[in-house]
Amino acid sequence: MSFATPSNTERRQQTHQLITELQKERQEVWSLYSHVVDLKPFPADEQVKNLLTRFSQLLVDYVSLGHFGVYERLLAGKERRQRILSVANAIYPEFSTTTDAAITFNDKYENIEKINSFEDLEHDLSALGESLAKRVDLEDRLCEVMQ
Repeated sequence: MSFATPSNTERRQQTHQLITELQKERQEVWSLYSHVVDLKPFPADEQVKNLLTRFSQLLVDYVSLGHFGVYERLLAGKERRQRILSVANAIYPEFSTTTDAAITFNDKYENIEKINSFEDLEHDLSALGESLAKRVDLEDRLCEVMQ
């Protein structure tokens, strides 16, 4: 019994679909991020809690797709193009740091019903925004060589 391996064309199509999905989720994250920021001064009400919960869930989905979807695919040995592997390996430490920042943010705001005050939210959103901006730059570098 033999199994056919995906052709270069199929792998490239899968890569293109993965990049498209990543960019779509990234756009949704930034949109929700902006909506959360617009709720400043962040009263501890249901509107803030609901939007922050939605944002945190999407944020985790987005960073997971980039970290586990893109990088797992590259580092699993399926990618043979050295230029892509070189860029991926070079940016991985910074990319991983941005993943950690998003997970830390999510962990802090995960139990939203137990939060009575959002006094740190403005600072946390600002730090997260800087981290996400860095991540966008890194993703764009990687996606450019992948396409």
